[in-house]
Amino acid sequence: MEHSSEFARPPLASLETVCVVAREGSFSAAALATGVTHGAISRRIAAVENWLGYPLFERHGRGVRLTPDGQRLLGRIEQAFSIIDGASDQWRPARVPRIVKVSITPAFAQLWLFDRLAALEAGPPPLTVQLDITHRNADVAAGEADIAVRCGRGYWPGLDSRPLLPESLYPVAAPAIAAKLDAGKSARLLDWPLLHDSDLTGWRTWFGAQGISLKPRPQDRRFEDYGLVLAAAQAGLGIALAREPFSNGWLARNDLVRIGRTAVASPLAYHVLTAKREVRPEVLDLVSRLVRAAAQSARA
Repeated sequence: MEHSSEFARPPLASLETVCVVAREGSFSAAALATGVTHGAISRRIAAVENWLGYPLFERHGRGVRLTPDGQRLLGRIEQAFSIIDGASDQWRPARVPRIVKVSITPAFAQLWLFDRLAALEAGPPPLTVQLDITHRNADVAAGEADIAVRCGRGYWPGLDSRPLLPESLYPVAAPAIAAKLDAGKSARLLDWPLLHDSDLTGWRTWFGAQGISLKPRPQDRRFEDYGLVLAAAQAGLGIALAREPFSNGWLARNDLVRIGRTAVASPLAYHVLTAKREVRPEVLDLVSRLVRAAAQSARA
């Protein structure tokens, strides 16, 4: 006699639940892992047990464990799922990584992104990050880039901005210069050229916290890129500001010396910029990955 499909095959949608409960050790943990209710987990297990005619789990303490019959069934289920997965991988076209165009400055690329790029792309799912490394502000709203990472006060007209890397500032110098400075006398730093990028915002903020008003001076040196600021300090051309955690990796690989213990919050920070009301999943996914990576670097 030929069986109807209703009785010839167990409730397939519930078999994976059997595996999850066996792995998690309780119905509550399985519900949390799968995002469904405890009642839904119970009903799925009951459906399989009713079809089989014997129990799969027995209660112990606050959880459940497989019965001997359940252990045997679990092995066959996992074997069947392995065959299904293998067939799916064989016939399903390989997924092409999604491409996201990102505009960044040379300093951000060199000091922060390059060390994390492989992990950001790996996913899952995988992404391909197409970099445009430039000091020029890419027109994100016009589609020149999907994401831009820029340092500022948080407002870019026409774009959505999300904070990425807040910074704490403190002075650093080559060992020969640091040895000549009294860490308790901030004004002594003014005996040396101050190194900076863009403008004196960072130095004004740091000296302002010490009650010192800083004005532009001809002996100070400005560089287009913050990576060059650190390299100039390493060469003994003056004193630079470390930007924690942004510069932590560079400082760990070089021998600049911190001067004093005073650190001041910077009024500027790196932000992730996207077009207004951006909805593309790959762009929003990369923004989330960048924010998580930045949070991890701040805790390191």
